[in-house]
Parts: sequence; structure tokens; C-alpha cells
Amino acid sequence: MRNLPRIGFLSKVLAALLLTAQAALWGAVPAQGGPVKVEWLGWSFYRFTSPSGKVVLTNPFITGNADAAVKLEEITQADLILVTDAHRDEVGDAVAIAKATGARIVTPSFEFGTVLAAWGVPNAQVMRRNPGGRYTWEGITIRVVGAVHGSAATDPSSKFPIYGGVAAGFMVTFENGYTVYFMGSSAATQDMALWAELYKPDAMIFLMSGFTEPLDVGTAIKLVAGKSPNLKTLIPHHQRVAPPPGALTVAEVRATLDSMGIRIPITDPVRKQVYEFTK
Repeated sequence: MRNLPRIGFLSKVLAALLLTAQAALWGAVPAQGGPVKVEWLGWSFYRFTSPSGKVVLTNPFITGNADAAVKLEEITQADLILVTDAHRDEVGDAVAIAKATGARIVTPSFEFGTVLAAWGVPNAQVMRRNPGGRYTWEGITIRVVGAVHGSAATDPSSKFPIYGGVAAGFMVTFENGYTVYFMGSSAATQDMALWAELYKPDAMIFLMSGFTEPLDVGTAIKLVAGKSPNLKTLIPHHQRVAPPPGALTVAEVRATLDSMGIRIPITDPVRKQVYEFTK
């Protein structure tokens, strides 16, 4: 009977440890199950902040971009940079940001990874991938998918282009399972239905470049929507803040989708406004 106080003490210690473990577990759940935050920073430059605080950038075109919502020196955190092709407005300031922050660049092609290394990005930060490839880091999965588009880089020392491999799009799945299809500058292709069936994106950031054919845009969205019941959000990229006369508009895309029987809402983004999305 003399051991009873000791047993009681041990029981209290064990109970306290269990409560601490539960509190730690419960405290971690909101971080993984919280929202994905999305900001449009101009053209096709988007900043995603994951539920655990990781920062993913797409096509960080700042220098020379009249609609850029931030200055280069204001980008102080970046973990992953996704570049869809080697064109100047897609590469943007990816090299400078990678050097300043240590961010890893996921490439659309192996060849463009070689170009980035030649431009001074450390090899350890160049994640060479091709369409069909995957890169997983800290609970975030990047899947590289194809794109119907060019991908020549500009050589500042000559007038001739540099071969940048193929262009690509990205399926980005965050820690909470929320998946974004960033289609890059691709024209509509039947393959989009296949990727949608495989990865079931929740959101699609679609191309709305100035003189893109609205039926092409509508078809791309229709292909994805037809195979992904999760698709609830549409967001454009490649648009100007003040579009020139004749440029494709959200209203035109909306009308095209309505004619196709697609009722998914389009979020017309405001620069630097934070939008939150949950699974």
C-alpha cells in the first residue's frame, strides 16, 4: 500500500504527457488544414503562401513589368519558383530572386535548367524536370505537365535566341491537399483532360493573354472542368491592369463559358489582394 502515492504521481505525469502530445498534435492540424493564400502581383506572377507558411512564386516578372505590384527588393522570402518557359516575361527575375533567397527553381525542361545554371543559379537550387516529372518538398508536390507554347530564352550578348527546351504547366498540391493547375501559356490541348482526371485540381489559373482566342480559353477550361469535379475556382493570368483595346477580358471569357454550360465563377484578381482557398 505504500506504493500508492508513487503510482498516483506516475499516473499524473503520464496524463500530463498525453495532454501535451495532444495539444501539440492539435496545434499542428490548423497549419496543415489552413488556407492557401494567393496574391496576383501582375502579369503571370502569382505568390502562394502554403498552410505551413512556404512561399511559392510563378513567373516572377518584376523588372520591366509596368504592372508589377512589388519591387524586386521586396521579395524577401521565396521557397520555390515555378517558371513555365524560357521567355523573358516568364523567367522575369527568377534568377535574382533565387540567388537572394536560396529558392529552388522547378524548371519546365531539363534544358532550361542548364540555361539557369549558366546564368549563375547554383546547381543545388535548379530542380531539372520535364513534363511528366514531379518534385516534392516539405509537403508540397509539384507535377510538371505539358504546354503548347514556345520556350526560347534571350541571350543578352547576341541577337540569337537560346534553346530553352519545352514549355510546361504545373499542378501544385499543397500540404492541405488543395491543388492548383497553373497552365502557363499553353493553348488548349486534349491532354488537359487527362491531367485533370489524374490530379483533380481545385483551382485553375488560365491564360488570358491580350489576343488569345476566347474559344481556346473556354475549351481549355472545359477540358479540365469535365474531368475534375473539384474545380471550383478560375483565375486568369497574363492580363494587363488596363487592357489595351481589343484585348480579351474576363467578361468575354465569362460569356464563352456560359455558352458552353460552364458555371464555375471567375475570380478577377486585384493586385496584392490576398485570396484564401481551402480544400
